[in-house]
Amino acid sequence: MLIHLSSWPEIDAALKTTKTVVVPIGSNEQHGPTGLLGTDWMCPEIIAHAAEKQDASLVVAPTFNIGMAQHHLAFAGTISLRPSTFMAAITDWVSSLSRHGFERIYFLNGHGGNVATIEATFAEIYAEWSFVEEQPPFVLKLKNWWDLPGVNSLCNRIFPTGHGMHATPSEIAVTQAAYPDHIKTADYSPQIAPTGPIRDALDYRARFPDGRIGSDPAQASPEHGRTIIEAAVPALLKDVADFSNEVLPEV
Repeated sequence: MLIHLSSWPEIDAALKTTKTVVVPIGSNEQHGPTGLLGTDWMCPEIIAHAAEKQDASLVVAPTFNIGMAQHHLAFAGTISLRPSTFMAAITDWVSSLSRHGFERIYFLNGHGGNVATIEATFAEIYAEWSFVEEQPPFVLKLKNWWDLPGVNSLCNRIFPTGHGMHATPSEIAVTQAAYPDHIKTADYSPQIAPTGPIRDALDYRARFPDGRIGSDPAQASPEHGRTIIEAAVPALLKDVADFSNEVLPEV
């Protein structure tokens, strides 16, 4: 069930049978000369929506499509939230979903740059309950789509060289599979991009002029993307099921 395509009575009814919701979360940022700006929010959305097609009882929230991407702001089209703004927005999403009765809130992430801020947000949310000696009425989980069991090893087998850290052929392949009319090409020089630290936007642009880090996205193809999606979907459904069925201690 996709929340944005449902009515409130339908969500009300769904809450009688499930208390778990999946939130695709990512970023809108540059992904090199050929990667779509929406890649980091599109990948978790593509996988979550494909999973929902296999299991209609899976409740999927609207995609949280703007994240913490300040280091990409030297590239046109990137939209970023400050970490403090991002944290406040995540907190309000959790509060909204919890108010309706969702007790297991699973964030499926598509942007590595979000991880530290999301984890800090979880800590802030839990701290509010810990300081008043109360148990929160929900449990939170963060999972990067590439960390779903078997997915990262599959990507490394498909792309043994030039997988890299940003604008990877795996993430671009996933978007190519879902949006074949928006495949783009370019001549890369060097073929495999350099690597290095990630700091502020100007430093990033100077180190990585075309936006890539350690990657050769020319290896991406819709066929590879479909293979990755087909592996990610059952892994996501199992991970969500395990999260939903986790037995919490009595307090």
